[in-house]
Amino acid sequence: MSYLRTYSTLGSPDLTLEQVFALAARHGLPGVEIRALAGTIDLPAHFAAAYGTPEALATQVRAQPVKILALDTSLRLAGGNAVEREAFVKFLPWAEALGVRRLRVFDGGHAADAGTHREMAETVAWWRALRAEHGWQADLMVETHDALFTAEAIHQFLRVAPGTAILWDTHHTWKKGGEDPLVTWRAIAPHVVHMHVKDSVSVPSEKHPFSYRLPGDGEFPMKPLREVIRAEYTGPVSLEWEKLWHPYLAPVEDALTAATQRGWW
Repeated sequence: MSYLRTYSTLGSPDLTLEQVFALAARHGLPGVEIRALAGTIDLPAHFAAAYGTPEALATQVRAQPVKILALDTSLRLAGGNAVEREAFVKFLPWAEALGVRRLRVFDGGHAADAGTHREMAETVAWWRALRAEHGWQADLMVETHDALFTAEAIHQFLRVAPGTAILWDTHHTWKKGGEDPLVTWRAIAPHVVHMHVKDSVSVPSEKHPFSYRLPGDGEFPMKPLREVIRAEYTGPVSLEWEKLWHPYLAPVEDALTAATQRGWW
């Protein structure tokens, strides 16, 4: 048993899809998580401009040995609006044609309170009704990004939206929630379908009370987590190198090389 190493194109926002596939192949990655392409995060608009139709894109992608494991949207379950929902729905024709089964959404909100969880659950219910109506195969996964920063907060949300898949941002629950990743994993493992990993040091940066570092140069306790998930998890583990938001970061190629050469993941 072992997980699938991948990376988020947040780390290579200016590359085309073909360049992304080539980069992943050079690093021996079986799949990629698509957040940005050719300088935009509006993936449906980019796909339409570059490929025309979902079927045309699917034909080009079908022969690729590297697979698209997820498409990342900007929908927030709490604090979102009709515009975000409309933008989210535009991903569906592309996901269905490509056979992509997971669409990333954010939890949203600012606090793990009952009102936030209720709003998130209402958005999940909206999505489930729409998905059933259209017979879509793709489903959402909720990133632990804002309100879901501890295992307890995640469980509180799952009590009102049972069966929702979780994208666990391991760095977020560790740094913001103050939890040992092994503790979080033991609490939420059955619900996790995708993971984000990254490394940092406790030195303030322009946007955060920490600074990202190359994998292995920071303080994130990856080694013990790696040993556990290698034995217990078969889903994607994605290096989320946030170069689009933090231009000071080295090229994602450097991060992928460091992660592999150091046995970080």
